[in-house]
Amino acid sequence: MSDKTNQLKAFERLLNIMDELREQCPWDKKQTMESLRHLTIEEVYELGDAILDNDLEEVKKELGDVLLHIVFYSKIGSETSDFDIADVCHSICDKLVDRHPHIYGDVIVANEEDVKRNWEQLKLKEGKASVLEGVPKSLPAMVKANRIQDKVAGVGFDWEKPEQVFEKVEEELAELKVEILKGDANGIENEFGDVLFSMINYARFLKVDPENALERTNKKFIKRFQYLESKAKDLNKSLKDMTLSEMDIFWEEAKSL
Repeated sequence: MSDKTNQLKAFERLLNIMDELREQCPWDKKQTMESLRHLTIEEVYELGDAILDNDLEEVKKELGDVLLHIVFYSKIGSETSDFDIADVCHSICDKLVDRHPHIYGDVIVANEEDVKRNWEQLKLKEGKASVLEGVPKSLPAMVKANRIQDKVAGVGFDWEKPEQVFEKVEEELAELKVEILKGDANGIENEFGDVLFSMINYARFLKVDPENALERTNKKFIKRFQYLESKAKDLNKSLKDMTLSEMDIFWEEAKSL
């Protein structure tokens, strides 16, 4: 690992390359914050995949891609004299110092939960009308639900015990069952959403990230299904021509691998 001097030199190298690309590369010269936005989102998801796969070499590469985007936005901001990379760094540094009075002030905290409560209270003192203001509207629904619950819990709006949350899950499932028996499409959708919301809340009490948990299951299913496809191909069969019993044999094999 390099020391702080070499780290700063590496960052300076990236800044210099960004300057050169912005001046000389036709593609880089053309980019705007709006044109980069969807690419940035894609890079963050790729980083998330690498983290879930525990592929540290890929994590390193994807972090570089995300860092490039931060530098790119800062370069564009400097061209309009709105902000530059120094402003970005100072902004987050100031926020971190202000939001950690237990480190940079005289506030005493007992645990992580105290820190989270203080964080939300400080945000309200900064002028935010609601603790939910910081939840991006464009977040995927599951991630958004998790963030909403986490934030309201930070100001004390929360269950006391995991058992209470599980009872809520069971209650919502019962209500969903009633709507299914009625055959009410709108009611089913509403209650299904409540079930998911309560399950996400329960995941928080179990210290499980629901997005990560579901994505791991997605990856597991994909691997098993692709194993099934490969076995069918070995037999010169189409999955459509196989019975569920035949497919289940290979599915169980995939689970045991």
